[in-house]
Amino acid sequence: MTTNNRVARWLKQTALALTASLALSQAANAAEPIMMATKSFTEQHILSALTVLWLEKKGFQVIPKTNIATTISRNAMINKQIDMTWEYTGTSLIIFNHISKPMSSQQAYDTVKNLDAKLGLVWLNPAPMNNTYAFAMQRSRAEKEGINTLSQLVTKLEQIRQSDPDHNWKLGLDLEFAGRSDGMKPLQKAYNMPLDRPQIRQMDPGLVYNAVRDGFVDAGLIYTTDGRVKGFDLKVLEDDKHFFPSYNVTPVVRQDVLASHPGLDAALNQLSALITDETITEMNKRVDIDHQSPQQVARDFLNSKKML
Repeated sequence: MTTNNRVARWLKQTALALTASLALSQAANAAEPIMMATKSFTEQHILSALTVLWLEKKGFQVIPKTNIATTISRNAMINKQIDMTWEYTGTSLIIFNHISKPMSSQQAYDTVKNLDAKLGLVWLNPAPMNNTYAFAMQRSRAEKEGINTLSQLVTKLEQIRQSDPDHNWKLGLDLEFAGRSDGMKPLQKAYNMPLDRPQIRQMDPGLVYNAVRDGFVDAGLIYTTDGRVKGFDLKVLEDDKHFFPSYNVTPVVRQDVLASHPGLDAALNQLSALITDETITEMNKRVDIDHQSPQQVARDFLNSKKML
């Protein structure tokens, strides 16, 4: 083959590729805007900003609806008023489907994916992050006491309770978890954790982090990807008996919306794959501790991945 023929062939292939790419972009732009609902906390605000920036880069129109309550978002998806959301596997398992059976991350994902398929809702690829419950301590305190797991914390609590009842260690819990049927009582049973009333301090969820940092409580119930975990240098204790369910965040999209928006599933899966525990915790910290906007944090993250 002559050089001229090779050049002509390359130009033809390039033109075909550009035509296909343009056609896909035009199809995305021609489709209806995507209505996306996200919840009313920092992590979801960041997910909303990431999704808007990335999908618009890929040629889709997105209308974000933020601060939407979980059950309202769910009903809106089923009633075709909302096109997509970022949902957590544990939330769907427990809140929507009333399943409290212990499961692995994969089992939880497979279960909610199969159940929602009957409703025309598609769970795409889950992000490699897990925003579940855990107990945390001041890092220096945990290292000094040699506490790395929840079982070791329970052992320490019982030692203090038996040997020095006037110096009870205190646990900080949010009001909801303390009273939930799948909350504190079954946790105590799973870990054989006898507690006296003076050992429990109930408070607003957002105050638990400050209470641990400031030593008002010795350990507190937190969310593992909250930015204050990193910002306050807290040590997350391993749930060594795997009591807490997995909360892998996942893009959930109506089946008919995926059908009318070619390439949407691939774009969302590409974004989801980048959201690890480390990356989302750092982004949460930049918003909650460093007081940057979710939009700026999202843009910086996508730029760091060379996606914009």
